[in-house]
Amino acid sequence: MVSCSDGAFAPGERVIVTGYDLGMNHAGGYGQFIRVPSSWAVRLPEGLTLKESMIIGTAGLTAALSLHRLIEAGVRPESGEVLVTGATGGVGSVAVTLLAAAGYGVVAVTGKPAETDFLHGLGARLVLSREELLRGADRPLLKERWAGVLDVVGGEMLAAAIKSTSYSGVVTCCGLAGSAELPLNVFPFILRAVTLIGIDSAQCPTALRQQVWQRLAGDLKPVRLLESAVECPLSGLEDKFAAILRGESRGRTVVNLMNP
Repeated sequence: MVSCSDGAFAPGERVIVTGYDLGMNHAGGYGQFIRVPSSWAVRLPEGLTLKESMIIGTAGLTAALSLHRLIEAGVRPESGEVLVTGATGGVGSVAVTLLAAAGYGVVAVTGKPAETDFLHGLGARLVLSREELLRGADRPLLKERWAGVLDVVGGEMLAAAIKSTSYSGVVTCCGLAGSAELPLNVFPFILRAVTLIGIDSAQCPTALRQQVWQRLAGDLKPVRLLESAVECPLSGLEDKFAAILRGESRGRTVVNLMNP
């Protein structure tokens, strides 16, 4: 923090800014300096470096908010398996790490079979292919299995996950990489009392945002993921973006703005 015109922060304080309109209509996400409303910022909690906070980033905050809501809804490690879709991506990889560290039995779904060892390294007990999750998914209901689901894909993957969630299980939804549509009937909700919870990190209230960041610096700190993150210079972004579009990215990449 260089300066703060409304006095909410003191010069020199370390802060985190994620979500809101940053990177959309508010440009400058890859700049060394940026001016944003003070209401967007939260103080960097003790236990996190600035680099670690940006490895976690928006994806990590979203994953932690999802876990927070699962816990609030009563899903405990002893409740049963928790499914994570899109598990090699930003949100998914953090989710696998957080859930495993909290003692949950994590089942990770991925379309990248070559990344099975990577997911086991993050703490997944079992890795499924997309095809395995979607097998028979055209049926109204599937065999009950998941106590909880953390979905980042949407579409048919989310529908299949909901159909196979156990009685009174909880599903969080935070992404639409697969589709924004949900091909589903109401049977899981009225016959199995499944709960579907939407997760938004962009407009998350400051108090909750600060609470979750404190946990990410403490008991939920994703040590395995922090250790596996890679760093790239600003000049390497084009290659990183191309890898994402080809479906070849995994885990977290932090951009070093001081290294052009």
